[in-house]
Amino acid sequence: MKETPYAWVVVWATFVCLALIFGVSYSFAAFFESFAAEFSAQRADVSWIFGLSGFVYFVLGAGGGMLADRFGPRVVCSAGMALIALGLLATSWATSLMAVYVSYGLLVGLGIALVYTPSIASVQPWFTTRRGLAGGIASSGVGAGTLLVPVLVAMAIGPMPWREAMQLLALAVLVLGLLAAGLLRRAPAVQAAPGATSAGGSASGLTLRETLRNPTFRWLYLATVLASPVMFIPFAHVSASARDLGLGEAFAVGLVGLIGVGSLVGRFAIGLLADRLGRAQTLVLMQLSMGASYVLWGAAGGQAMLVLFALWFGLSYGSIVSLLPAICMDYFGGRSVASVVGTLYSGAALGNLLGPVLAGAAFDWSGHYLGVMAVCGLLSLCATWASRQMKLSGLAKY
Repeated sequence: MKETPYAWVVVWATFVCLALIFGVSYSFAAFFESFAAEFSAQRADVSWIFGLSGFVYFVLGAGGGMLADRFGPRVVCSAGMALIALGLLATSWATSLMAVYVSYGLLVGLGIALVYTPSIASVQPWFTTRRGLAGGIASSGVGAGTLLVPVLVAMAIGPMPWREAMQLLALAVLVLGLLAAGLLRRAPAVQAAPGATSAGGSASGLTLRETLRNPTFRWLYLATVLASPVMFIPFAHVSASARDLGLGEAFAVGLVGLIGVGSLVGRFAIGLLADRLGRAQTLVLMQLSMGASYVLWGAAGGQAMLVLFALWFGLSYGSIVSLLPAICMDYFGGRSVASVVGTLYSGAALGNLLGPVLAGAAFDWSGHYLGVMAVCGLLSLCATWASRQMKLSGLAKY
């Protein structure tokens, strides 16, 4: 299919959608102390809000993808933006921490699930030769939102009560989110219902059921499950490592922001490499790169090495996440690409919940994190390589 100018409109609309939803997700940090003070809650109790939201959008992302394959990304993403805005508004009215669990943890999480997979999966069918670059640009919205939105929210909380800041955030999501979601369109080749023929062509590829039965997908899913602890552990533990070295609190927290900077660079830059070298090969290289960054973390004895680790890890992590939708399109076609991507992302839910816990237990037992990461990373790399070999042998043909 020839790439049309509107394909880039979809890319940048997806960029805005992802910037908004992950900006909202990571703005939780800006509201953390306000929640704790307002509801006289312990930090562990407040932390469940973020964990619950992440678990919901990873698990239900497959459902969002299925809805997008049926009704189109514009309708589903618009509904998701409306739910996020409603969840934020309801949170601003909450009178108990349990109400926040429901409004922010469940409702906002559900809204993100309806935007994340449908938006990022809408990009891939528009492109052929530059699929990696397009996916990288679109997914870099995650990094941009993570860097920008929490800072703006923190600035707003200073001069106004947190409830008003939450309402302002809800209004921004509703207006900007609906505008961006309204620009999303199915590619001409998948305009018709899956399996049907349209003026732009027919939607080629496997159905979700066929994909789930495919050994190539099973290996790729296993790779995602095993890689997810490695991808989420630094977000929970790198700041603690800095504190263990006696470094300042501002620097320790800032390391997470540096991961975001590296991720933003990786999502932009690696797409070009992937389109030239091959997306599956690049995925393997980025997994090796992520493993190598952990060696640097283990050897870090001061600020410089921790900064280098955060940037290196972020670049590898961002590259891996941006490559997965394009690889799904390469392997299984566009017929049910949103459903396939959403199902694949569900493999990250367990790692998001349990990865940091496993790493903490490993540290308590051995004094370092490398053991659990090395095992998960090596097994994930083997599973990724197996999926690539099956693709080359023809088991993912459509």
